[in-house]
Amino acid sequence: MFLRVFGIARNSGFVHGYRQGYIYQQKFSLVNIKLKWVKDRTLDVVVAAQRDVKATGILVSIIHSSSQCCLPIYHLSRYRGQLGLPSDLKLSTFIRRYPNIFVESCFLDSGGSPVPWFSLSPEALELRHREVSILQQGQLELRDRLCKLLMLTSDRILPLQTIDQLKWDLGLPYDYQYSFIPNHPERFSYVRLPDDRVGLKLLFWDDKLAISELQKNSSLQQKGEDIKNGSLAFPVSFTRGFGLKRKCMEWLKEWQKLPYTSPYADASHLDPRTDVSEKRIVGVFHELLHLTLHKQTERKNVSNLRRPLSLPQKFTKAFERHPGIFYISKKIDTQTVVLREAYYGQEPVQNHPLVQIREKFASLMKKGLLDRSRGVYKRNKDTNSVDDLRNADKTNQISSKDKSDSMFYDHDSDSPLQSPC
Repeated sequence: MFLRVFGIARNSGFVHGYRQGYIYQQKFSLVNIKLKWVKDRTLDVVVAAQRDVKATGILVSIIHSSSQCCLPIYHLSRYRGQLGLPSDLKLSTFIRRYPNIFVESCFLDSGGSPVPWFSLSPEALELRHREVSILQQGQLELRDRLCKLLMLTSDRILPLQTIDQLKWDLGLPYDYQYSFIPNHPERFSYVRLPDDRVGLKLLFWDDKLAISELQKNSSLQQKGEDIKNGSLAFPVSFTRGFGLKRKCMEWLKEWQKLPYTSPYADASHLDPRTDVSEKRIVGVFHELLHLTLHKQTERKNVSNLRRPLSLPQKFTKAFERHPGIFYISKKIDTQTVVLREAYYGQEPVQNHPLVQIREKFASLMKKGLLDRSRGVYKRNKDTNSVDDLRNADKTNQISSKDKSDSMFYDHDSDSPLQSPC
């Protein structure tokens, strides 16, 4: 009896329709696929090179913004948390690695003890001036970059702490809250958040900016049929030697054909348990990384964006499920997410002017390390006498109160003492 009924149903097309519905349902449900992580030495080199450059760039900005363009070590130590240096590395040791960027001098505090101060070398100062010029000339581009970041969020608001974690990646000045935001009152406003933190709110939605990088390049990278159907595919490449199983290849091919939801569009109607929703999440990260200068950021920075971006729990698993789009580098004791399509080997496909300045700083740092190892920067035997230091301008003296206020106070000075700032 069952076989008879089944035969009738099959002949009438019922079974075919059921199978089609089942396939459609599976196509849009979250497929449990796991892809292995494979080390990419080329991109690891790119990531590793960024840490010291970032720390140096921030220190240069801080020193340059000071009234005398010269600061004591205890003052610089207050910014240590922003530098990303290893906890067991003394800040003074790091600074002294690059004597062709940071020039050390010495003042006496009120107790008569010598305290190291640091200023910038002529080469570093020239690069910093060029960097400031680029920032001034690119104000509108930088404004749009920050606007797009806020447009990715559901409420168009981000806490300042979250923006602070991304400011180096975005190319924002380290003191953007005072030097940049006030210049654009028509776009940004400070607001008090429910948890009593301060946030930055977007005041104006610009439809011209609400176009993702994938959509911009669709005419060059996508098939006409896919553009018409709205099923844009992400550029994919794998680490050399990466073996993709046939099952995974078929899944990825089908996944790429799924509808693409713009990261700037409302996605509240999407079921988070589906591959369509995951493709939207990948699209958000894809756009976010395109907003950064180096097309990379630390994974913890992205984790703090879950609520503002209205993403589900464990959303960063998308990085691991799509190693052809993102690479997770585990260098320098952290996890950094890199957008694969942004690099050709170790070279960026597009080089922002600020990135070019950072590369020049990297070259200068490399030269300083090499010269230091060759003994070019030796201890100066003709250091200033204590009497000369005591006669320095009183405005440059450090009060004992300031010294005691810093929990990171660092008095060591095993390097040559140059002329005072």
